[in-house]
Amino acid sequence: MTQPWTPDILGEGFEQQTLKLDGGATATLVRYLGVAPEWLAVSGEIPDDAGIDADVLYVHGWSDYFFQKHVAEFWHRAGARFYALDLHNYGRSLSPGMVPGFVTNLADYDADIEAALSAMGRSGVSDVDRPLILLGHSTGGLTLSLWAARHPGIASAVILNSPWLEFQATELGRRAIAPLVGLHARLHPLTPLPPVDPGIYTRAVSATLDGEWDYNLEWRPDRGFPITPAFLDAVFRGQATVAAGLGIEVPVLVLLSDKSYLQPKWSADALTADVALNVDAVAHRALSLADTVTVSRLPNAFHDIFLSPEPVRRQAFERIGRWLPMALQASNAEAWEARTAGL
Repeated sequence: MTQPWTPDILGEGFEQQTLKLDGGATATLVRYLGVAPEWLAVSGEIPDDAGIDADVLYVHGWSDYFFQKHVAEFWHRAGARFYALDLHNYGRSLSPGMVPGFVTNLADYDADIEAALSAMGRSGVSDVDRPLILLGHSTGGLTLSLWAARHPGIASAVILNSPWLEFQATELGRRAIAPLVGLHARLHPLTPLPPVDPGIYTRAVSATLDGEWDYNLEWRPDRGFPITPAFLDAVFRGQATVAAGLGIEVPVLVLLSDKSYLQPKWSADALTADVALNVDAVAHRALSLADTVTVSRLPNAFHDIFLSPEPVRRQAFERIGRWLPMALQASNAEAWEARTAGL
């Protein structure tokens, strides 16, 4: 039974719908209807004559949920219909007694994504007249990359915001410890691993400290959710799949900071870098996603590009605006060739 759309916590223009999944779990889809009477393009982001009549589906990262209102507003101004998905065991979908972020395989999120697409009115490949743009952050970027590769012909473009495509200690480090993590995932899947987040990222972004953003601290804790062997094993297996080559069939844009700060103590350098990823390792691994990949490095960007200081995120929006029309044109041409190949 389809659940109704109800007002969302983000306020005017935002609505949410609960998505019922098998086993009693739920995900939550958020949509932005906008506060303007019509969809408008904005000069300097998307060209005025190139409004994007598309659906955008955003998926958050680890220990996170959707609260970036300005991202929804950007896509609304560009002419798109914006949706964001709080996966099961995250954010709006997190209920008392649940293990936050628990998953044993990133493919488990297929049900969340498919339910979201259904609620968006999309039935799959037949929706060629309105492109689908996948937008994923961090672990959500990894999840959407794997999904797009397993479900060709549905998305028209993939945009990844600091995707967690490779381990911070690079591929050699991941391959060295993955067997041990896998063993713990089988024997003790929920035993928390030693904490690795000293709260540096929170200090950089939270309005309660040195940042500018207000959000729900239960859904996005200061030091993140406890990382379990089950979750880390799922990520490592996903990263190994990427390393082997995904073959995504549509253009991919990867947005990354120009540098990392991965030290365990606070420094002002954390205000001009990605404090979660080895961005050089991710930039290299991004080339394994597809034949057509654009890697765009943004000076002084945060881990979440769209939580960076205003000049940085405006630059990110402008780069999307330049890249996307050409990417959709290329994707449409390839789709047309595929549809007419046998005629």
